[in-house]
Amino acid sequence: MLTITLLSFVVCTGLVAFGTWVITRRDQHTGTSGYFLAGRSLGAVFICGSLLLTNLSTEQLIGLNGDAFKDGLHVMAWEVFTVISLVLMALFFLPKFLKSGIATVPQYLELRFNHTTQAICNIIFLIAYAVILLPIILYTGGTGLSDIVDITGILGISKTSALWLMVWIVGILGSIYAIFGGLRAVAVSDTLNGVLLLTGGFMIVGFGLAAVGKGEGMLAGLNILTTTHPERFNSIGGPKQSVPFSTLFTGVIMLCTFYWCTNQQIIQRTLAAKNLAEGQKGVLLTGLLKLLGPLYLVLPGIIAFHLYANQPDFKPVNAYGTLVRDVLPAPLTGFFLAAIVGAVLSSFNSALNSTCTIFSLGIYKGLLRKDASEAEVVNSGKWFGFAIAIVSMSLAPLLAGQDSIFGYLQQMNAIYFIPILAVVMVGMLTRRVPAVAANVGLIMGVSLIALGYFIPSFDQAIKNSVGGFHFIGIVFAIIVITMLIIGQIAPRTEAWEQKYSGDVDMTPWRHVVPASIGLLIAVAAIYLYFADFSVLSTAPTSTTVPTTVIEVAPK
Repeated sequence: MLTITLLSFVVCTGLVAFGTWVITRRDQHTGTSGYFLAGRSLGAVFICGSLLLTNLSTEQLIGLNGDAFKDGLHVMAWEVFTVISLVLMALFFLPKFLKSGIATVPQYLELRFNHTTQAICNIIFLIAYAVILLPIILYTGGTGLSDIVDITGILGISKTSALWLMVWIVGILGSIYAIFGGLRAVAVSDTLNGVLLLTGGFMIVGFGLAAVGKGEGMLAGLNILTTTHPERFNSIGGPKQSVPFSTLFTGVIMLCTFYWCTNQQIIQRTLAAKNLAEGQKGVLLTGLLKLLGPLYLVLPGIIAFHLYANQPDFKPVNAYGTLVRDVLPAPLTGFFLAAIVGAVLSSFNSALNSTCTIFSLGIYKGLLRKDASEAEVVNSGKWFGFAIAIVSMSLAPLLAGQDSIFGYLQQMNAIYFIPILAVVMVGMLTRRVPAVAANVGLIMGVSLIALGYFIPSFDQAIKNSVGGFHFIGIVFAIIVITMLIIGQIAPRTEAWEQKYSGDVDMTPWRHVVPASIGLLIAVAAIYLYFADFSVLSTAPTSTTVPTTVIEVAPK
């Protein structure tokens, strides 16, 4: 069985690598546009594929299904509610970014404010990616792969050793894609891996429901889940659950909006769009596919709860990997393993490519060597990428022990998400707020959230009063108000005017508005269909043991 699993894994992974090479083998990587922005050649399909798979990695598969194991359907907020942010990206943020012809968010802040604002934002991004984002991607990837393949049993090594091994294997492979292939190779491999991952994700749901149905079929399994655990199919989160309903309109929507509208790792492929229309179509197509996210990012966690909740010391972080190993036949396990590896590689190499972009264009070219040639700028990014990859691979295994890795990711992300989003939005919506306001906003925002998280007395006070997601919403408001006050006291002498760079055709997609309205209606419909608002007045427990638990024999 192990031989079949490994053979199918090698074949699928090899086909993706070969397909990526065939499509990108003639790409030019000597210039910054070709390496960092794919020569501004990406169409809607590749933009959507890369956006989806960059987001859809093991921190989603492992982390979000782990949260669903604990709390049920309402954690789908991180998938369904994010469609609102994608609509904002298509209608508001993307046209402004493409009009300026930028390659990074800090470059936009330099145009709107000044070089100091760009430098501060560059440093925030680089530190956050190196010590938060990249290690979490590698940790969840290593954990998921170890559970699916049972590395500890095969090699006779400890779980810690298996984690280190998988982290370094994934890190090295991802570095090869990102450092040597450039953004287009990342986008193409993402799209190909996305097909594998979506196919595999739906297979997990099918086999999982069949296991719950005990031979009666998937529909029988779904009926058992919904009748045995009706409280877990509520789209509304209670006050004590992972994503309380009220936080959707404060911290959650802000985190989602930063992630999909101003996060360099994500939006870099939209900045590489061949024109505005293709960019908008790619973003909204991503929103359509995100509506399907709960099927493969939440439902498997609920299935795993039904199957494993009575096992002593079973951890939510192990729910998805264990389910995959138990319900998939060996040949399909190898196929899905290839999809999982592709997802991890996608998120890792995308974040690493963005890190290289920010360093090369913002730090190396912007601060260290302003007269550097394009080839030297590209090479500086490659060397920096090697260094950051090693740091991330060294830090990743140290994250072991987190109760909710997805919750930890969102909490850590807020440290840099919220200040950058606030500054970008004020910059876009005002014309006279000066650079000093942006610089104060960035530094103050990072400091406030870091103090709130890492000073025990502050952290406990926040949890006891407003809660984590409401806290970051309050910090966002403080940053915005502070910037507006500074703008009133010491405004720019001249109102800022955004200039058209001429790099991208700015003709919008003619169906962008009706498509956006349709997506927003779908979001509301999904929430209302599964809504039980009674939980807002009660605090149901999140770890109810099912009355019927099915044992699935491992293969």
